[in-house]
Amino acid sequence: MVSSRAATVDEYLDELPADRRAVVSTVRDVVNRNLPTGYRESMGWGMIVWGIPLEHYPKTYNQEPLGYVALAAQKNYFSLYLFSVYQEGPEDHRLRDEFSRAGKKLDMGKSCVRFRTLDDLPLDVIGRVVAATPPDALIARYETNRPQR
Repeated sequence: MVSSRAATVDEYLDELPADRRAVVSTVRDVVNRNLPTGYRESMGWGMIVWGIPLEHYPKTYNQEPLGYVALAAQKNYFSLYLFSVYQEGPEDHRLRDEFSRAGKKLDMGKSCVRFRTLDDLPLDVIGRVVAATPPDALIARYETNRPQR
Protein backbone atom coordinates (compact mmCIF):
# COMPACT_ATOMS: atom_id res chain seq x y z
CA MET A 1 0.00 0.00 0.00
CA VAL A 2 1.60 3.25 -1.06
CA SER A 3 -1.05 5.67 0.13
CA SER A 4 -4.20 5.07 2.09
CA ARG A 5 -7.49 6.94 2.03
CA ALA A 6 -8.23 5.89 5.63
CA ALA A 7 -9.63 8.70 7.76
CA THR A 8 -8.39 7.27 11.07
CA VAL A 9 -5.39 5.34 12.29
CA ASP A 10 -7.63 2.40 13.21
CA GLU A 11 -9.02 2.30 9.65
CA TYR A 12 -5.47 2.40 8.30
CA LEU A 13 -4.38 -0.50 10.48
CA ASP A 14 -7.50 -2.48 9.54
CA GLU A 15 -6.57 -2.15 5.85
CA LEU A 16 -3.22 -3.86 6.35
CA PRO A 17 -2.65 -7.61 6.15
CA ALA A 18 -2.05 -9.08 9.62
CA ASP A 19 1.73 -9.47 9.23
CA ARG A 20 2.19 -5.88 8.05
CA ARG A 21 -0.25 -4.59 10.68
CA ALA A 22 1.89 -6.23 13.36
CA VAL A 23 5.02 -4.39 12.16
CA VAL A 24 3.27 -1.01 11.88
CA SER A 25 1.57 -1.48 15.26
CA THR A 26 4.87 -2.30 16.96
CA VAL A 27 6.65 0.77 15.56
CA ARG A 28 3.57 2.90 16.32
CA ASP A 29 3.70 1.75 19.96
CA VAL A 30 7.38 2.73 20.18
CA VAL A 31 6.62 6.19 18.79
CA ASN A 32 3.62 6.71 21.09
CA ARG A 33 5.56 5.58 24.20
CA ASN A 34 8.43 7.98 23.48
CA LEU A 35 6.58 10.94 21.98
CA PRO A 36 7.06 14.19 23.90
CA THR A 37 3.90 15.88 25.14
CA GLY A 38 2.39 18.28 22.61
CA TYR A 39 2.39 16.10 19.51
CA ARG A 40 -0.79 14.46 18.21
CA GLU A 41 -1.29 11.30 16.17
CA SER A 42 -3.53 11.49 13.09
CA MET A 43 -3.73 10.47 9.45
CA GLY A 44 -2.11 12.64 6.80
CA TRP A 45 -0.74 12.10 3.32
CA GLY A 46 -2.02 8.51 3.42
CA MET A 47 -0.01 7.49 6.48
CA ILE A 48 0.10 7.77 10.26
CA VAL A 49 1.51 11.16 11.21
CA TRP A 50 2.51 12.67 14.54
CA GLY A 51 2.70 16.44 14.53
CA ILE A 52 1.98 19.69 16.27
CA PRO A 53 -1.76 20.44 15.98
CA LEU A 54 -2.74 23.60 14.13
CA GLU A 55 -4.40 25.04 17.22
CA HIS A 56 -0.93 25.10 18.84
CA TYR A 57 1.05 26.15 15.77
CA PRO A 58 -0.98 27.38 12.78
CA LYS A 59 1.84 29.10 10.81
CA THR A 60 2.79 26.20 8.54
CA TYR A 61 3.41 26.74 4.84
CA ASN A 62 0.73 24.22 3.83
CA GLN A 63 -1.88 24.81 6.55
CA GLU A 64 -1.32 21.24 7.79
CA PRO A 65 -0.03 20.29 11.26
CA LEU A 66 3.73 20.61 11.53
CA GLY A 67 4.92 17.03 11.04
CA TYR A 68 7.39 15.32 13.34
CA VAL A 69 7.15 11.57 12.64
CA ALA A 70 5.23 9.57 10.02
CA LEU A 71 4.84 5.85 9.44
CA ALA A 72 3.60 3.94 6.40
CA ALA A 73 3.46 0.45 4.98
CA GLN A 74 4.67 0.74 1.39
CA LYS A 75 4.36 -1.99 -1.24
CA ASN A 76 7.71 -3.69 -0.53
CA TYR A 77 8.92 -2.06 2.69
CA PHE A 78 7.95 0.26 5.54
CA SER A 79 8.77 3.95 5.82
CA LEU A 80 9.46 5.80 9.05
CA TYR A 81 9.87 9.53 8.51
CA LEU A 82 11.87 11.24 11.25
CA PHE A 83 11.69 14.92 10.39
CA SER A 84 14.03 15.87 13.24
CA VAL A 85 16.94 14.23 11.37
CA TYR A 86 16.26 15.99 8.08
CA GLN A 87 19.06 18.55 8.02
CA GLU A 88 22.07 16.49 9.04
CA GLY A 89 22.23 17.97 12.50
CA PRO A 90 22.99 16.25 15.79
CA GLU A 91 19.93 13.99 15.59
CA ASP A 92 20.97 12.73 12.15
CA HIS A 93 24.50 11.94 13.32
CA ARG A 94 23.21 10.26 16.48
CA LEU A 95 20.79 8.11 14.47
CA ARG A 96 23.55 7.00 12.10
CA ASP A 97 25.98 6.29 14.95
CA GLU A 98 23.42 4.33 16.96
CA PHE A 99 22.34 2.24 13.95
CA SER A 100 26.01 1.39 13.41
CA ARG A 101 26.57 0.50 17.09
CA ALA A 102 23.46 -1.71 16.98
CA GLY A 103 24.93 -3.54 13.98
CA LYS A 104 22.06 -2.44 11.73
CA LYS A 105 22.30 -1.14 8.19
CA LEU A 106 20.60 2.23 7.86
CA ASP A 107 18.61 2.63 4.63
CA MET A 108 17.69 6.31 4.75
CA GLY A 109 16.80 9.18 2.45
CA LYS A 110 16.67 12.75 3.76
CA SER A 111 14.43 11.82 6.67
CA CYS A 112 12.90 8.50 5.63
CA VAL A 113 14.17 5.32 7.25
CA ARG A 114 13.18 2.36 5.07
CA PHE A 115 12.99 -1.13 6.55
CA ARG A 116 11.57 -4.50 5.54
CA THR A 117 11.28 -6.21 8.92
CA LEU A 118 11.32 -5.24 12.58
CA ASP A 119 14.76 -6.85 12.82
CA ASP A 120 16.06 -4.11 10.49
CA LEU A 121 15.07 -1.40 12.98
CA PRO A 122 16.69 -0.88 16.40
CA LEU A 123 13.51 0.11 18.23
CA ASP A 124 15.35 1.51 21.26
CA VAL A 125 17.25 3.89 18.96
CA ILE A 126 14.01 4.98 17.28
CA GLY A 127 12.50 5.62 20.70
CA ARG A 128 15.42 7.84 21.72
CA VAL A 129 15.26 9.83 18.47
CA VAL A 130 11.50 10.35 18.85
CA ALA A 131 11.92 11.42 22.49
CA ALA A 132 14.69 13.92 21.70
CA THR A 133 12.77 16.84 20.19
CA PRO A 134 9.98 18.57 22.10
CA PRO A 135 7.46 20.59 20.06
CA ASP A 136 9.02 23.97 20.93
CA ALA A 137 12.39 22.81 19.56
CA LEU A 138 10.77 21.56 16.35
CA ILE A 139 8.94 24.88 15.91
CA ALA A 140 12.17 26.83 16.48
CA ARG A 141 14.02 24.74 13.90
CA TYR A 142 11.15 25.09 11.43
CA GLU A 143 11.07 28.87 11.84
CA THR A 144 14.84 29.14 11.50
CA ASN A 145 14.95 27.10 8.30
CA ARG A 146 11.70 28.20 6.67
CA PRO A 147 12.12 30.80 3.95
CA GLN A 148 10.53 34.07 5.01
CA ARG A 149 8.11 35.67 2.55
